[in-house]
Amino acid sequence: MRRSGLTIMGRLIGLVAPLLHIMLLAVLMGVAGYLCAIFIPVLGGWALLDALALPAPLGVTAALVLAAVCGILRGVLRYAEQRSNHYIAFKLLAHIRDRVFTALRRLAPAKLEGKEKGELISVITSDIELLEVFYAHTISPIAIAAVASAVMTAFLWSYHPLPGLLALLGYLTVGAVIPLLTARLGRDAGMEARKGFGALNAYFLDSLRGLRESIQYGTGEARRKNVADRTDGLDDTQRKLKDVEGIITGVTGAAILLFSLAMLAVTLWLYSLGAVSFAGVLIPTVAMMSSFGPVTALSNLSNNLFLTLASGDRVLDLLEEEPQVEEVSGGKKAAFTGAECRKVDFSYGAEPILDGVSLSVPEGRIVGVSGRSGSGKSTLLKLLMRFWDVGSGAVELSGTDVKELNTACLRDLESYVTQETILFHDTIENNIKIGRLDATREQVEAAAKKAALHEFILTLPQGYDTHVGELGDTLSGGERQRIGVARAFLHDAPFLLLDEPTSNLDSLSEGIILKALREEGAGRTIVLVSHRASTMGVADIVYKMNSGRVS
Repeated sequence: MRRSGLTIMGRLIGLVAPLLHIMLLAVLMGVAGYLCAIFIPVLGGWALLDALALPAPLGVTAALVLAAVCGILRGVLRYAEQRSNHYIAFKLLAHIRDRVFTALRRLAPAKLEGKEKGELISVITSDIELLEVFYAHTISPIAIAAVASAVMTAFLWSYHPLPGLLALLGYLTVGAVIPLLTARLGRDAGMEARKGFGALNAYFLDSLRGLRESIQYGTGEARRKNVADRTDGLDDTQRKLKDVEGIITGVTGAAILLFSLAMLAVTLWLYSLGAVSFAGVLIPTVAMMSSFGPVTALSNLSNNLFLTLASGDRVLDLLEEEPQVEEVSGGKKAAFTGAECRKVDFSYGAEPILDGVSLSVPEGRIVGVSGRSGSGKSTLLKLLMRFWDVGSGAVELSGTDVKELNTACLRDLESYVTQETILFHDTIENNIKIGRLDATREQVEAAAKKAALHEFILTLPQGYDTHVGELGDTLSGGERQRIGVARAFLHDAPFLLLDEPTSNLDSLSEGIILKALREEGAGRTIVLVSHRASTMGVADIVYKMNSGRVS
């Protein structure tokens, strides 16, 4: 369900609470700055009245001096206001980024599987960055416009209630009515623009990753055309937003002109009735013409606000999304003494994967799980890791349901090697040290030797300090897989889960790793998933999975 603009703004404003004192200071400086700008022509009007020998609160000299002071103060106060707003904005953006990454960690891996990575990147980068417009150029201007409009309404009311009421109507029309009426014109286009930008990011990222395949099969031109078409579609959406901006600007300008003329007409009428003096015509008209700055700033926000609120909505979606599996922090702790699956059922949505699966993993044994692709082998490991919760039945470690174990304890007890090893844009050593960040070089080398990786690393120009490239694209699939196995050895958990750890390895490397598993198996429990019969040869117990069942 889409949030309303006011709901989004309310949620985003709630994040300002720790910096409220700076926000209030920015508002005060903003109001003072606008009043300085507004009263420069008013002071000129008073100087004119004094020059014409008409009653005026200030003489010519005093009025001109004050006008010069107001001009200087306007610049100083404007700078201080903007400095304060940007300080708040960048502090809050850092805070929001931290919360977004915390949310991603909370949602991973279940809620993030299947999500477009380019879309997530768009939210994390450009959507959060766009919130700077809201925090630096939206919250303060709204408060400034409200306060400045109230001050000017009271000032004009002092000449006669009718100019005060007309001014209030003008401020409300330009600052609230017009933006609210035109908001619907650009709201859908704003969300469409942000979604289109995210989709373009995702498609472009896929195209870069698949560049070799595109060249190999001659599909580069087709993908280039798709990028161009998507870009054109995004341009069309941006054009709609620009059209809306033009309409808002035109309507706002017309409203300001009409209310200024109306003020002149009303005060002349009052003058003809003797209700006000000549000063009651001149000063309210001049003040009205010069006082729309704060509310015009609100009207001008509308177009950027469409994109900003769409970005805010997407960020809030991520922050408020409920995780598939809640982490446990106040639960039980346990030493590993074996694992058990009892009549486990599990489905991805409406698609059943496991049906009444029961198996036992005794402590200190190597348990093999074989079967065809799609039989549920990998899913079983993810349930042991508690990446998902079972539909029914139970998964237990050391006789305790994994739902009751502290998540930190569960992670300490288990090491997990997936079919696809993800590498960071860093050195080989630091990629292996993901398994244990405080490991020494000697411990890293020992883990690499067990994974049949050490000799290969020594052939590289910089050895363990060699960078693997983005996503490990400078390494082969087998080399990446061995880094994943080395991580698991380095983590040194008592329960080791291996999902096809030798699928990308040649027979020699497979034999070395299996030998290491057997030798390292002393005091360690291993679940080994593989479709290779040669890999299953190292297992003490073998379960065969077929269509979500175990035999």
